[in-house]
Amino acid sequence: MVEQLLVEGLKSRQQAAFSALVDSFQHMVFSTALGIIHVQEEAEDVAQEVFMQVYESIDQFKGESKLSTWLYRITITKALDWQRRKQRKKRFAVVTSLFGINNEVLTDPPDFIHPGVLMENKERSAILFRAIDKLPENQKVAFLLIKIEDQTYQEVAEIMGASVGAVESYMHRAKQNLRKLLEDFYTNEQ
Repeated sequence: MVEQLLVEGLKSRQQAAFSALVDSFQHMVFSTALGIIHVQEEAEDVAQEVFMQVYESIDQFKGESKLSTWLYRITITKALDWQRRKQRKKRFAVVTSLFGINNEVLTDPPDFIHPGVLMENKERSAILFRAIDKLPENQKVAFLLIKIEDQTYQEVAEIMGASVGAVESYMHRAKQNLRKLLEDFYTNEQ
């Protein structure tokens, strides 16, 4: 009932409703974006884009899912799009530097540390997030939502627009791939 009132307030463009939306969901949106992008400032930009899109497209929300599910979908789409654009720019910078147009090659940001990770686990966390980044998108999204955002398989299925069985499959393959990636990392480190 509270969610329905919030949606009605958003659709009638009430400032209080929009403020309540941001207050209620800003941590979730930021945390999800940060899990995909790994750069705090960029995740903040994505979160801002998410809330702007919600404001602009709230009339398209039909209420067939929870508002949080809709927000997760928008956040994941925006974060993955941001990441793809960034990778294209990075590849272009490398290519242009090879041809002498630009002598400066973009480098990867320093190791990412999610704010929810305890200090003593930061090194392991950085290794894990580098491995997660190598997963195919569906596996990466499912893994982050379940393991980092603590969503259920059913909730992730709704967010991803997939069946629970598909999400279980993504998770199974993600775990297998992570096991292989991390095994390779630890084998090569010794």
